[in-house]
Amino acid sequence: MIARKTLVTLMAAGFAAAALSACNTVDGAGRDIQAAGSGVSHAANEAEEELEEAAD
Repeated sequence: MIARKTLVTLMAAGFAAAALSACNTVDGAGRDIQAAGSGVSHAANEAEEELEEAAD
């Protein structure tokens, strides 16, 4: 009986650790995607400004 409780406790702890690390990974990926989007937006704004200057 004790072995079964220990096994269940270890499985729950392993699941919790995996879930927490996945959240951290998803959070980091979200920040990376946001940074990439900001970079693309900045580059697009610069290109638009250069085109406007060339048209003048």
